Amino acid sequence: MAAEELRLLPSQRRRVIDAPTVPLPENHQPFLPVALPTSLRRSSAPGPHRQPVWQRQYSRTIAVTDALAALVGAVLGYLLRFGDAPHAVGPSVAWTMALLPPVWVVSMLLFRAYEPRFHGVGSEEFQRVLLAGTTVVALVGTVSWAFALDVARGFVVIALPVAGVLTVAARLAVRRYLHHRRAAGECMQSTVVAGHPGAVASLVRQVQRNTDHGLRVDGACTPDGRSTPELDALGVPVLGSLDDIADVARDVDVDVVATLTCPELDGPVLRRLGWELEDTRADLVVAPALTDVVGPRVVIRPVSGLPLLHVDRPELRGIRHAGKALFDRGSAALGLLLLSPLFLLVAIAIKVDDPGPVFFRQTRVGRDGREFSMVKFRSMVTDAEKLLIDLREQSEGNGLLFKMRRDPRVTRVGTLLRRYSLDELPQLFNVVGGSMSLVGPRPPLPREVAEYGTDLRRRLLVKPGLTGLWQVSGRSDLDLEESTRLDLQYVENWSPAFDVMILAKTAQAVFGGRGAY
Repeated sequence: MAAEELRLLPSQRRRVIDAPTVPLPENHQPFLPVALPTSLRRSSAPGPHRQPVWQRQYSRTIAVTDALAALVGAVLGYLLRFGDAPHAVGPSVAWTMALLPPVWVVSMLLFRAYEPRFHGVGSEEFQRVLLAGTTVVALVGTVSWAFALDVARGFVVIALPVAGVLTVAARLAVRRYLHHRRAAGECMQSTVVAGHPGAVASLVRQVQRNTDHGLRVDGACTPDGRSTPELDALGVPVLGSLDDIADVARDVDVDVVATLTCPELDGPVLRRLGWELEDTRADLVVAPALTDVVGPRVVIRPVSGLPLLHVDRPELRGIRHAGKALFDRGSAALGLLLLSPLFLLVAIAIKVDDPGPVFFRQTRVGRDGREFSMVKFRSMVTDAEKLLIDLREQSEGNGLLFKMRRDPRVTRVGTLLRRYSLDELPQLFNVVGGSMSLVGPRPPLPREVAEYGTDLRRRLLVKPGLTGLWQVSGRSDLDLEESTRLDLQYVENWSPAFDVMILAKTAQAVFGGRGAY
């Protein structure tokens, strides 16, 4: 469909457009590796319940892996409990083994663990898996008690936890495969964004930075239906005004309509828009003016029929932060013990490659603006600070931070250490000492802090981290705006689960070497 046709008025578009769909990109593929005929990749029949082929295949795939996880759990429970005495197996155990896979899948279905909106993003999918698994445990216990069934507790204790762990592991593997496909531009959700041009451009840039969420912005609607140079540069055509959103969604056959907060899109308008989208397959999502505040801090609070967003204060103190400190210090101490042979090898390599000290110490700014001495493995020549004066104009950093892809001050061993972040490991001493945390914002230099504005100073409300969102989201490739946004997002939304997620992603970022220089 030509962009000129989409800029016509809705009544004119209806006369011009015969089919409600637009051709898919050439690289579009269904979710599974087996390619399907083009005619099956996207149905031409409109309807609110129709899903893209990849979504249906994704749901079927995780349903199969869930059933297999339950089957493996049942078999393993049987072998470990009755392997040496198969004659002791009663009919209740046999029935439990046979029924566990279908009951497991039905439980996931009842708790909506196959919802397309959870595909590939967030922790909601795994929370629902946990609830479903807990329900199955309760169901088995209740049924065995109600009917006086002799279900071996040893079998249940083994089978159900194994099924739960395998279910999560399989879903993580399938999600990673989905992210790989999305990075190639496949398995994406066609999206139209409605709002003022500046806000639309900001959202488009964030969506384009992170393909894991699976949104592909194919068009926009603005108050006057006109484009701007900023949107043109991003390759986002303006398909109509805010009055044309439903018509555009119907004509282009999009998966998602994302509306941004603006006076023209108030409550009554959004309510009517939701009604108009009921005969399409487009999901309506509303982006509030409050950004980067997510998770348990934000809940819907109904007041007199109004769905108000209740925003809790960020958790900067309290018992959970005390638990975080204990976990940090204990884990860092254990890490130093286990990594001591690696420390020795790195120290020898540094000494052999370039005479000078093994460690490099530098003053950084920590929580509440307190300065501390951060320790790293030395990855540069000994007079690196003096050479920096002549290199400042060649900086490829983000404005506050000096970075060069081919920094002549870095030694040969230092290049390898930086690529895999091995030079950061001695910061475990700082974590044990309490000046740093395992996860947190990047520890800034005093000269950087001197240039901080009000927003950036919120970084100093928590301890800096050995790793953080900046580490798993691009490292040195991030510009100042994005690195600031990520650090503030961590400060505003910290939780133990957030730390665990970041630590899990750190290994992938480090071994990949992306953004490290």
